[in-house]
Amino acid sequence: MIETIAPVVNTVLQEGTSSSPALTANGAAALAVGLAALGSGYAERGIGSAAVGAIAEDDSLFGQGLILTVLPETLVILALVVVFVV
Repeated sequence: MIETIAPVVNTVLQEGTSSSPALTANGAAALAVGLAALGSGYAERGIGSAAVGAIAEDDSLFGQGLILTVLPETLVILALVVVFVV
């Protein structure tokens, strides 16, 4: 998946002239948050399916499965915090 995204990101970041850059600061922030969300969703799909399987076998694992499923979302929250701080 990274192999398909990398050329697009390189093209967006490298094209443009000194008077009109290819990517503004707002565009870079949107790209950063979007890629963080994409990576988080990719990680969550495997964790969620494993958590559901574990909960199906043992109900006491619900809390642990919930925490592990939500953990990748902190990456998106961190990306949003960085955008607002910078």
